[in-house]
Amino acid sequence: MPEVPEHRKPIVTPVRTVVALCLIAPFVAMLWVGSYAKVEPTFAGMPFFYWYQMLWVVVSTALTMVAYVLWQRDQRARKEGASK
Repeated sequence: MPEVPEHRKPIVTPVRTVVALCLIAPFVAMLWVGSYAKVEPTFAGMPFFYWYQMLWVVVSTALTMVAYVLWQRDQRARKEGASK
């Protein structure tokens, strides 16, 4: 008979908090339109409104990569801790 995996309660750790913040930050930054709904300062002739959003594409990618690496490391540590 196959073993049924036991269900554990979710554990809030500092690493998981950082992962959550990395994933939530881009949403907060983009939904807070009043913070970037302006023309100045321009960058290479492009209004702030546009280059700020384009910058967040790059920042969001970096934050998602950080969150993924931290999550994988956390899951690996959890599996190793469970096998002991």
